[in-house]
Amino acid sequence: MKKSDKPLRSGLTRRQFFKNATFATGGGLLLGSLPAGASAFAAGSDTLRVGVVGCGGRGTGAANQALQADEGVKIVALADAFRNNVDNCYENLSNRWGESGRLDVPEEHKFDGFDAYKHVIDLSDVVLLCATPGFRPKHFEYAIAQGKHVFMEKPVATDTAGVHRVLEAGKRAKEKNLNVVVGLQRRYQNNYREIVERVHNGELGKIISGQVYWNSAGVWVRERQPDQSEMEYQMRNWYYFNWLCGDHILEQHIHQIDVANWFIGAYPESAQGMGGREVRTGPDHGHIYDHHFVEFTYPDGQVIASQCRHQPNTMSRVDEVFQTLEGTIYVNGGDTGQLTTWNGNRLYDHDGEEDPNPYQQEHDELFASIRRGEVISDTEFGAKATLTAIMGRMATYTGQVISWEDAMNSKEVLVRDDLDWDSEPPVVPDENGNYPVPKPGVTQIV
Repeated sequence: MKKSDKPLRSGLTRRQFFKNATFATGGGLLLGSLPAGASAFAAGSDTLRVGVVGCGGRGTGAANQALQADEGVKIVALADAFRNNVDNCYENLSNRWGESGRLDVPEEHKFDGFDAYKHVIDLSDVVLLCATPGFRPKHFEYAIAQGKHVFMEKPVATDTAGVHRVLEAGKRAKEKNLNVVVGLQRRYQNNYREIVERVHNGELGKIISGQVYWNSAGVWVRERQPDQSEMEYQMRNWYYFNWLCGDHILEQHIHQIDVANWFIGAYPESAQGMGGREVRTGPDHGHIYDHHFVEFTYPDGQVIASQCRHQPNTMSRVDEVFQTLEGTIYVNGGDTGQLTTWNGNRLYDHDGEEDPNPYQQEHDELFASIRRGEVISDTEFGAKATLTAIMGRMATYTGQVISWEDAMNSKEVLVRDDLDWDSEPPVVPDENGNYPVPKPGVTQIV
């Protein structure tokens, strides 16, 4: 028997398991089929009009994946805060799809500015929400109000107020039988899906602790240009401002935090930790931290130690390890994963040779669900993973123990709905050009 055909506890082979796509334990909750004839897109020949909101690298990548997922997809509209991003996205898509007839974006369907998202959503059947995270709640609310299927990137908000907005819109999406896929792609990745199935079936006993990591050198920095307003500068250099990004514990490390929630099957009761700025100390890095360490405590007593770091020339590590009553679980964002007993017996070793790209898998399953008249709903775990990471940020910024209730009841609003190019950003520099940095023991949650 090939390793890839090894039977699961359910009796399915591995290939059968992923062919059938167990949404309840992986990519999302499969709510079931709609009544016959309820879907306008049941036939593969029907065109699905797709719009892109946020035309940077991730939005361009998502558009490519949507086009690969379904032959009936057409990209019909593009929106971004900046026109050059729209033009770059169109050029990149045109180089690959221009002769296919499936990139159908006339000039009048290219939009820029703070309200550009509305025009794209109005023109689309499915929208890809890939703008900076701070605007996600507003974009998602409008898409659901207009009755559109959604792929939205993670995180889904940068503050608690945004999380609540997303949860409420998610409820309306279910009522309208709309598909929502969130870009926490490990939920769509075969090594994670297969291992979590085995863990939840009790093959190695209950998880009792774990460690999750995203330690790396960091990401891009965009220099301030002489003619930029403060708003444009922050929007261009968005990764370093909490109202736009949420800090890297949220924007990036959310993947590992979500895996911990998923594998344990719960959300943490409390968080405490520490963090700061040791390497990225200048105004070009806004006011976010360059390292966070958080202990998340779950309802049954499990403690997950969470590390994320953006410091060059330090150890890089991006993976998850869990200890159970009977052994250890290891899994990472590549294609590997193991279940090993305490005495060293390897119960399972994932063979990812034939695994699909999880970024592509998200879109494959989204469009297949729309075609079948079914519904995937990722909103709740996406929003609660976002809140978990925000809770960790609150813990490192304040130095206090933060409960789930503290995070859920926070009144902090980082992003106003009335922002435009003439607005003062939610955070501004002092007379020396420095931004206010959170200080443990001084900073308090709102």
